[in-house]
Amino acid sequence: MLSEKNTFQKNYKQVDVRFGLAYPNVYRTAMSSLGYNILYNCINEREDVWCERIIFPNINSLESNTPSRHFDILSFTLQFEEDYFNVLEMLKNSEIPLKREDRGAEDPLIIAGGPCATANPMPLADYIDIFIIGEGENIINDFIDVYKENPDKRLEAYLNINGVYIPEYDNNARIAIIGDMDETYHITHPILSRSDDDDFMSVFNNSIMLNVSRGCTRGCRFCMAGYMYRPMRQTDHQKLIDIALENRKNTGLNKITLIGAAVSDYTDLEKLIDGLEHEGFQISTPSLRIESITLETLKTLKKSGLKTITLAPESIPRLRKVINKSILEEQIFTVIENAVKLDFNIKLYFLIGIPDESMEDIKDLCEYMKKIADMHTNPKRVKFSVNPVIPKPHTPLQWEGYDFKDIKKKTRFIKKEMKNYNIKCESPKKGLVQYILSCGNRQVGAIIEKSVTKNVILKEWRDMTPNYNIDDPLPWDKIDVGVNKRFLKIEHRRLRNLKQTPWCETSPCYNCGACEK
Repeated sequence: MLSEKNTFQKNYKQVDVRFGLAYPNVYRTAMSSLGYNILYNCINEREDVWCERIIFPNINSLESNTPSRHFDILSFTLQFEEDYFNVLEMLKNSEIPLKREDRGAEDPLIIAGGPCATANPMPLADYIDIFIIGEGENIINDFIDVYKENPDKRLEAYLNINGVYIPEYDNNARIAIIGDMDETYHITHPILSRSDDDDFMSVFNNSIMLNVSRGCTRGCRFCMAGYMYRPMRQTDHQKLIDIALENRKNTGLNKITLIGAAVSDYTDLEKLIDGLEHEGFQISTPSLRIESITLETLKTLKKSGLKTITLAPESIPRLRKVINKSILEEQIFTVIENAVKLDFNIKLYFLIGIPDESMEDIKDLCEYMKKIADMHTNPKRVKFSVNPVIPKPHTPLQWEGYDFKDIKKKTRFIKKEMKNYNIKCESPKKGLVQYILSCGNRQVGAIIEKSVTKNVILKEWRDMTPNYNIDDPLPWDKIDVGVNKRFLKIEHRRLRNLKQTPWCETSPCYNCGACEK
C-alpha cells in the first residue's frame, strides 16, 4: 500500500495541457531522481498545466489513474540506457503506436529528456518525437508555451527552442544548461512516500534532496556527466540552508542528502555541513571524491548520522593515470584509515576494461582490494563493486570499444580470487548491451523494438557492436554539449601516453569549449 503527501491534484477540465511525466523504471528509482522530482514540481506550479507521474510498469498516472494515451504530452526521463526497453514497453501497453511515423493527431506528443537523451538520442530516434537536450527545467516552460500555440502538433514549431533535437529534421542541437544555481528551481515541497513495501521506498526516502551543485570539471575520461554538464555550478551555501529549513517546515523531515556530480568539490562544503548541523539536520551524501575528503568532513558526517562512506578509487595507480583519476595512494589509504577509525561501513567502486589493461593489472587489482578490506577490523564491512568501463558519447573514450570476451575473462578471475570478500561484479553481457545502447546509431532501435516481444540472443547484440575510428563521423555529432571534439581527441591521445590533465579549477584553462556556451 502506497500513500503520498505533497502531490498535485487539479481539475483536468480547468487546465490547458495534460502532461504525463513518465519514468521507465520502478517507483523506487524514479522517486530517487532529483531531476524527475524537480520537473514534476516545476511544471505543476503553472496553473494551465497538470503534470502527473506515470511510473513503470504502470501505464496509468498515479495522480488520477489516467491512461498514458490520454495525455497531451508524454515525457520520458532517460536516466539509464537499459530503460529504453521499458519506454517501448510502456508505449506498447498504452496502445500508442511505437514509431513516430505511425502516430496520429489523437496520440500524445512523445518527448524524452535526461542524460541519455542528451548524450545520444539515436537509438530511440524512430520512436521519440522530440528530445530535450540538457537540463529540462531550463526550457520546459518555453516548450509548453509552444505546444499551447501549436495545437496541430507541427514539430517544426519547436525548432527555434534552444536545447531541442527533432529526429524528423535531424537538426543541430545545443545543450541547454542552468547558468545560475541560485536562481534555478529548488524543491521546497517534496513528495513524501509511505509504504510497507520496500519497492515503494525511494533510495533517499525520508530525506530532503538538496541540489548542492551541477557539473564537474575533474575530467575523469570515462565520465559522461563530467563532460556534458560543464562548467561546475554551485548553489550558495546559505541559500541551501534556507531551502533545507523551508523543506523541513513543509515536511517535518530532518535528514538531508547532498546531491551533486561533485559534492565534495563544493567550495563551502564544511560551512554548509556545519550550518546544517547547527540547525539540527542529519546529513548524508551518495558519494565523495577521495581527494576532497578531510578528517573533519568525515567526523562531521559521522556525527550527523552517516553510517556508510562511498568512495571510488576506480583502479590501481597506473590505470588511474589512463582515466585521469589523479588520486595519490596516500590520500586513498588515509581516507580509508580514518573511515575505519570512525567505524564507517565502506563501499568502493572499481572499473575493469580500462584501455591497455592487462591480466597482470587485474591480479594487482585483486591484491589492492584485499589490502583495503584487511584494513578494517571486519573485512566484510568493506563492500566492493566492480564494473566494466562503458565507453560513452562526448568523452575521450567514445572511440574505444567493448571487448566482451576480455571483460568476461577478467570478471571470472576476480570472482574466484575475491570469493572470500564482499564483492559484486557487473554482468559482462549487461555491460555489452549498455555499450551498444550508449554508443549505437539509429539502427539499434530495431533490436530494442524486437526485445519488446522476443528474446534477443547474445550474438544479435554482438553483431550490433560499434567500432569507431578517431576520424569517423559519430551518431551524436549533431548534439553540441559544449566540449568540442578537438579537446576530446587531445585527451584520447593523452590517455594512451598515461598523461594526466590537471583539474581546470586549479590550473590554466584548456579551452575545452564548455565555458563558451
